[in-house]
Amino acid sequence: MLIFVLILSVLSIIFATAKLHLHPFLALMFASFLAGFMALMPFDMIVESINSGFGGLMSGIGIVIVAGTIIGTILEKSGAALKMAEVIIRRIGDTRPQLAMSLIGAIVSIPVFCDSGYVILSSLKKAMARRANVALASMAVALSTGLYATHTLVPPTPGPIAAAGNIGAEGYLGTIIFVGFIVAIPTIAAGYFWATRVASKIKIVGEEHNISYDDVLKEFGELPPTWKAFAPILAPIGLIAISSIISITQYDGFGSTFFTFLGAPMVALFVGVLFSFLLLPAFNETTLNGWVGEGLKAAAPILLITAAGGSFGRVLTNTPLSDFIEGFVTASSFNGAFVLLIPFLIAAALKTAQGSSTAALVVTSALIAPLLPSLGVESPLQLALTVIAIGAGAMTVSHVNDSYFWVVTQLSGMEVTDAYKAQTMATLVQGLTAFTTTFILYLLLA
Repeated sequence: MLIFVLILSVLSIIFATAKLHLHPFLALMFASFLAGFMALMPFDMIVESINSGFGGLMSGIGIVIVAGTIIGTILEKSGAALKMAEVIIRRIGDTRPQLAMSLIGAIVSIPVFCDSGYVILSSLKKAMARRANVALASMAVALSTGLYATHTLVPPTPGPIAAAGNIGAEGYLGTIIFVGFIVAIPTIAAGYFWATRVASKIKIVGEEHNISYDDVLKEFGELPPTWKAFAPILAPIGLIAISSIISITQYDGFGSTFFTFLGAPMVALFVGVLFSFLLLPAFNETTLNGWVGEGLKAAAPILLITAAGGSFGRVLTNTPLSDFIEGFVTASSFNGAFVLLIPFLIAAALKTAQGSSTAALVVTSALIAPLLPSLGVESPLQLALTVIAIGAGAMTVSHVNDSYFWVVTQLSGMEVTDAYKAQTMATLVQGLTAFTTTFILYLLLA
């Protein structure tokens, strides 16, 4: 009966989002009530579980998500994202243009949603294709897969942060960032390989009429200095890393308390917000209210989906499901690194069915959170690898029900059939590469 409750709850989320096009927030809330009713929970426990799950998750991760989206919005509007791209192009763009686009995408998508990142860099991608005399489809896939890798694997992108909060790993963001970067390297390389070997053979009508690289830079006007462009990303990541090192080494000397405070995810991201204010062209209502307000609007649906995922997870936790799973695991050989198959396959199924990587990350993490202790996943590294395994599943695959698929298709000019060969298959290769790398790391380290 418990397995039936679990399966029907997941199917209800997939049906509501994929077929009825219901917002994931409401789909998760309805699934929470459904799971509680079917598990014959007392009514007052259902209400308490939903409320405590909703509020409990927000207390740990909500402010971090808001700060991350504000940073991303300011990077987008100030031209800092384009500046980061321009710096990388100057270093390696002329010799390996596709690699340059992959790296640009990977950096920009750490704080910026991959959809927005692609829109920001679309004209630059076309100009680089013309400048380097390479196929536009190849540049499009190199950019899209670079953006996609860090979007699903590396905090402070909201999806991985939300997943970390759901499984109780919000205190290990430094470890998750470190592991996410390691897994992202071969994942980006897989996208680069697909861009140069497969997408390069696709011809896009009208690609020879792209604007020049210099025209793109002129269109955006004066760009911010390099250090200002990178600081809002590198500062919080650096502070979180320092705090993680202090925690691991158990250093308690001079400055340890202060840097531990600065390295708390909420504080570190707000330091990033302060650095992003240096990018504002003026301190007025348009920027301090308008730009920040747009960041808050972008954060709102993620916060609601994440909190609803917390409610769903708490309801499942308060059923005897975890005890059942513990007995199943004890009686079987399904343990070790193979436990990563569960979150990967669930996330891949949700991603393929309803299209949103962020929703797949949130729902999957909420679903498996009560099962992790029974599966023996408890250490910081094991929890970090679990978040990355969910992210790998949330990459697999991007197709016609994914808004990102249409952003890439429309802004590159690819036909849908070509986009299936280039974009969809590239995300499949990336997802499998990310999971394989995560699986190997679990075998070696966890």
